[in-house]
Amino acid sequence: MNTTLVVAGAGAGFMGCLFSPLIILILLLGVIVVCAIGVIFWPLVLICQIFGCGGGGGATVDNDKVAAAFDGDGKGELAAGSVPSEYSEYIEDAGEECDQIGAIVIAAQLQQESMFNAKLVGPDGAKGISQLPPDKFEEFGEDDDDNDETSALDAGDSIRAQGRYMCSLADDIDDLIANNELKGDDLDRLDLTLAAYDLGLDAVKKAKGLPDNGGAQAYVFGVRTSFALYSGAVELPEGSAYPSVSALPTSTKSPEE
Repeated sequence: MNTTLVVAGAGAGFMGCLFSPLIILILLLGVIVVCAIGVIFWPLVLICQIFGCGGGGGATVDNDKVAAAFDGDGKGELAAGSVPSEYSEYIEDAGEECDQIGAIVIAAQLQQESMFNAKLVGPDGAKGISQLPPDKFEEFGEDDDDNDETSALDAGDSIRAQGRYMCSLADDIDDLIANNELKGDDLDRLDLTLAAYDLGLDAVKKAKGLPDNGGAQAYVFGVRTSFALYSGAVELPEGSAYPSVSALPTSTKSPEE
């Protein structure tokens, strides 16, 4: 994490004459950590849409709102039009599975996991828009889209399973904290839950907190980077659509043939 912060800080200083250092810090963090796990183009699209590329007008940005979204719990209302319309109901329902996890978190994870590609198949066997491990989808998946089939490649089934799994992990994290099995003066329950989703609960238990290897910190920062967009803290120019992420490549993960 320290290396990421140093590089991000340097980038912020270099471009401070152009943009707010706070915004650059957050977005550059997103560029670095998301690139590190193979999703290359998303942060660049977001930066262009926020600040305007090719001479176009940028988004309306409130620095305080962006910072608050990044540091927030993701429980606010999902910004209208911020996700593909065919998934919005499932995302909102998944965000109501429990008190700990909100729709903004679910949407940001979908961005991080698959860039909203419902047919994605990962090299580890994970399938679908939420990239749940097969055993976890088997445990939490249901026929939520009412097509008489429970499939990880059905976006509705996958997203709702993601919500249930995240809620289960959030409960597990709460239990670990209550039993003093996790150490630290400032344990962030959401960060720990996100890390458990990314690497598994055992990795969090072994680290007694947020793992400092295996990409967990990068995953958490990558998810949080998108909070500003899905919460509406960043208001895109009139007539500009939110990034069409489903059309972008996903590098190390390849769609099912």
